[in-house]
Amino acid sequence: MKTVSDLAPDLAAGYPRSPRAMLAGYVVAARCLDKCRATLAGTNGEYHFACPLDNLFFEFTGIAADDFMDFVGSGADDEAVAEWISLNAKARDRREIIQWNNDLRYKPINEMPIELQEFLEGYIPEYLPPGAVVHVWFDVYDIEEGRMRPH
Repeated sequence: MKTVSDLAPDLAAGYPRSPRAMLAGYVVAARCLDKCRATLAGTNGEYHFACPLDNLFFEFTGIAADDFMDFVGSGADDEAVAEWISLNAKARDRREIIQWNNDLRYKPINEMPIELQEFLEGYIPEYLPPGAVVHVWFDVYDIEEGRMRPH
């Protein structure tokens, strides 16, 4: 069986998955998992587990970040983590999950809480190329991490 260190990405040298990447039917979950594994392995670099983005996933699913981290620390692979999420997430109608996913996937910055808008007001010009056009929140991550070209 693999250990969490075997599965952890080195986020000091690379990036976690896009917030758009799905795990157990949820956006954000795969990225959250990458940051959790890296935190446990000490390879998280400047990334933080249980950040505001991760906490949106935890709040929606009703899963506690500490419980998630405990399970991930067992060395569970992506498939096992997806199954665990499915078993431990708050029971929701499929349509609720689809709506939540799409709300985050296509969330314009002006619809975010003012604290996050204020944070991004300084973050975007510091970490994205000059002239980068951000249409939705997830674009910030994907442009910064090289998965998407700035328009």
